Formats: sequence, C-alpha cells, structure tokens
Amino acid sequence: MKHPAIHRLVSANAKAKATAKAMAIVATTALLAISAGTANAQTTWPDKPVRFVVPYAPGGTTDYAARQLAQKLSVATGSPFVVENKSGASGTIGTLDVARSAPDGSTFLVTDTTYSMLPLLFAKLPWNHQTDLVHVSNIIEAPVIAIVPEKSPFKTLGDLIAYAKANPGKLNFGSGGPASSTHLAGEVFKDDAKISLTHVPYRGAGAALTDVMAGQIDLLITAAPTAIPPVKGARVRALAVTGDKRLAALPDVPTFAEAGLPEYKVVNWFGVAAPKGTPPAIIEKLNRLTAEIMADPALQSTLQEQGAAYKKMTAQETEAYVNRENAQWAAVGKRVNIKPD
Repeated sequence: MKHPAIHRLVSANAKAKATAKAMAIVATTALLAISAGTANAQTTWPDKPVRFVVPYAPGGTTDYAARQLAQKLSVATGSPFVVENKSGASGTIGTLDVARSAPDGSTFLVTDTTYSMLPLLFAKLPWNHQTDLVHVSNIIEAPVIAIVPEKSPFKTLGDLIAYAKANPGKLNFGSGGPASSTHLAGEVFKDDAKISLTHVPYRGAGAALTDVMAGQIDLLITAAPTAIPPVKGARVRALAVTGDKRLAALPDVPTFAEAGLPEYKVVNWFGVAAPKGTPPAIIEKLNRLTAEIMADPALQSTLQEQGAAYKKMTAQETEAYVNRENAQWAAVGKRVNIKPD
C-alpha cells in the first residue's frame, strides 16, 4: 500500500502533466489558427476595394506615383485600388484619415518626403509615427529640379542667385504647402545659396507648377517626374538638378554641383504606409506585389525617362529608411531655423 504522501505526490505529478499537455494543445491550436489566418490573408487579400489616400491635390509626383501603382495593382489582383486625394494642412488631413482607418488592409497612405518634414512645422501632429502608422514599401526616389517660367530672365542658376543677392526678398518660390518637400527644398536652397526668397505655399506641388508655368511665381524646386514634362514641353526652364550626374532625360541641364552649389543634395522619396495593426501578411503581400510591379522593364524605362528610380526594400527596411529620414530632416530644420507652431 502506497504511503499517503507518495500518493499525493504521484497525483500532483499526473495533474501537472495533464495541465501541461492541455496547455500545449491550446498553444498549438492558437499557432495553427494564426498560421491559418496569415495564409488566409495572403491568399484572399484584397477581397474588397482598396483606398490609396494621397494627402495632396492631384497633379504632383505623389499623385502620379499613386495612380500608376494603383492601376497596376488593380490589374495584378483583380480588385480595384482607388486613389483618393485628401489635401490640406500640408498633408496632415489625408495622413490622419489613414491613421484613423481600420487596420484591415482596405486603406493605405501614399506619401513622400513631406511626411518626414511635418514635425518641422507642427509641434504636435494629430497622429504618432511610432504608434499610428507603419510603412509598407517605397515606390520611387527622385532628384529635384529647380525650374523657372519659360519667359524668366534667368538662364542659369548662377543668374538667379546673383539677382537674389543683389535684390533680397524680391524673388519668390512656390511649394506644395508649409513643410512640404518643395517648401524644404526651397528653404535649404536659400540657406546653401545664402539668399533671401519669399515663400508662396499652395495646396500641392501640382498647383505650384501651374503658377510657375503661368509666370506667377519665380521658382519651384520639385521632384523630377513633376518637372520633366513641362520642361520638355518648353513651358518652364530647368536650371539645375540634384544628383551626382545629369539626368538622361535632360542631358543639357547641369547638376547643382556643376551650377556652383555642390552642397545642395535634396532627394525625394515616395512610399506607401498603412494604419498600425494592419496584418503583417497583408503588409508583406503588398510589399511583394509592389516590388514585382516596379521590377517590370517597361516601367523601369519609364521611370528613367522621368528621372526616377526604384530601390527594392522590405517593409522593415522601408520603415528604417523613413526613421532615418525623420532624423535627418529634423536636423535640417534646425539648420535652416524652421520652428514648429
């Protein structure tokens, strides 16, 4: 006959083993459920229309990139990807709309370098980069081009800088809004060239482009895909482009270094972000589909014609890239003395 103490010990061990086995079954079931959910998201998404929110007015490079990608994703998946322009407040209105949207893969933000510049304007943004949004994929990177009206008296960048130094504040430059990429491109140009220019903000780079073509503003520094068509159409004149070499699309336009401003090295990026909490499987699938689309030789050729390029990144690499951009532009804001309100 077993001693009572031994009996209790054996019974306790048996119960412990049973509990451990039950917990293992529960854990395994949970893992299988997660795996099934992940596989389901990978195979079924998108199963309804997807919104691509552009936080600017139509006409700029961000809008162009969004429409090109949305059209090709619609074809690739058989589900509609619809571009929705929600401009205002330097992109914060559209960005907030995405940050507050359900993280179910139905809404994404197509954004650009301005995303990293907004903290320079707003002391408190209505969303938090770390907790409300996650970046999914980059689309393109592009140099910027300084353009003036076709009838402008300035034939070179040196001409414009010399006039601005002799006439402080008499020239202006347009932008897609305060703290937009075009705004900061102009502010950095002012600082590097040691000149004074008056800032004229618009509700998007497309609107600023319209006015520089009409001769209403003196200068716009904008992404190459926005600038190249009107330059080739002789509606504006290009004075300089960022980068280590001239663009194949505009071989007669000097780099900023060739034009006498080697320290000016602004480059724009354009990418896709999602509400935080969007299933990783959906994020990875969109990242993969974007990479497949952007790798198309015909699209690569088109990008080259527009002075843009695609660099493949994982979702994690894209997020790290944006974090670096946030830090770099915060430093630029201090250098050019932009203070948030």
